[in-house]
Amino acid sequence: QVQLVESGGGLVQPGGSLRLSCVASAGTLTHYNMGWFRQAPGKERELVSRVRRLNGLTYYIDSVKGRFTMTRDMTKDTVYLQMDNLKSEDTAAYYCAARLADYGDMDRARGYDYWGQGTQVTVSS
Repeated sequence: QVQLVESGGGLVQPGGSLRLSCVASAGTLTHYNMGWFRQAPGKERELVSRVRRLNGLTYYIDSVKGRFTMTRDMTKDTVYLQMDNLKSEDTAAYYCAARLADYGDMDRARGYDYWGQGTQVTVSS
């Protein structure tokens, strides 16, 4: 059983920064591909960024490219999402997720096997 625990959310003004952390069960990052998703009220959960376990390659959706950076620390079984130049439209609950399969659709929430409890990010003046 994989456990994921997110932290780092909060209230920030537009243009500000936050860093989200997701601590996973020991060994998770070795065996699982990791993703950050977000869900705003009334909207579907959407992928924000993901990292492949085999080569560490990251992917970002267009709306966050150049502003968000996903990194991983294999020694701490932790993934991070550095969010800079935050905008009001980034307001959402952010979730960390783990996917065992190395191939196939990694961009949809249904493709992930384990989820954290989420952390709220609110961007407002």
